[in-house]
Amino acid sequence: MSKKIASGAHAIVLDVKLGNGAFMKNLHDAEQLANMMVAIGKLSGRKVRAVLSDMNQPLGEAVGNAIELREAIDTLNGHGPDDFKEHCLVIASHMLELGEKAENLEEARSIAESKLLDGSALEKFRTLIIAQGGDVSYVDSPEKLPRAEFQHAVMAETAGFVSLAHARTIGETAVDLGAGRARKTDPIDPSVGILVHVKVGDKVEEGETIFTILANDKKKIPPAEARLQSAVQIEKNPQEELPLFYDVIS
Repeated sequence: MSKKIASGAHAIVLDVKLGNGAFMKNLHDAEQLANMMVAIGKLSGRKVRAVLSDMNQPLGEAVGNAIELREAIDTLNGHGPDDFKEHCLVIASHMLELGEKAENLEEARSIAESKLLDGSALEKFRTLIIAQGGDVSYVDSPEKLPRAEFQHAVMAETAGFVSLAHARTIGETAVDLGAGRARKTDPIDPSVGILVHVKVGDKVEEGETIFTILANDKKKIPPAEARLQSAVQIEKNPQEELPLFYDVIS
């Protein structure tokens, strides 16, 4: 089961992900899971909504600990990748409507956008970090976040249109670099990871950078590059973009 939860006292929004990077591999199974979770929530006296989102390709550009945090901070400052920002705004809008802070999704979207633009969302993030005893200076100065020693560009081997950017393979490659654990005893290196520069549907040229590997061990770069090349397919004909969302279940 792959899901993220945004919740208030009486309202819960479930972000149920489906695709090759999630446990839910198809829309039918994801809908079954979503309906089950919504029913459980209602039996517990909660207002629940499930949003089915895509995980066939990475969301945003960053796959790794420090770089994902840097991407989140950038987004809270009004920048960040378009798909990541849009995903956050959609989930926030559903939460605001379900939590009765807005009468409909259109009004909720307007509220969410305004909080992003006026800095309120960033300030709330800072407040949450302080409340949990975290060091908010990393939010104020993201350049303090750890950086990997080596950067390596992975180039497109042919020109065409991206038809696949396999989320699971990309994620597992980041784990191999040290961004995650294969076993619970494995250490995590917060500075390493992968920057993903393409999305399904993008047109690329031969030799164009499609990934950037961030590593602290040079020996890990060649196998990571080989695996990332296998994660991408490039076709001659134009490809349709993947949707961010598939369905909403209330």
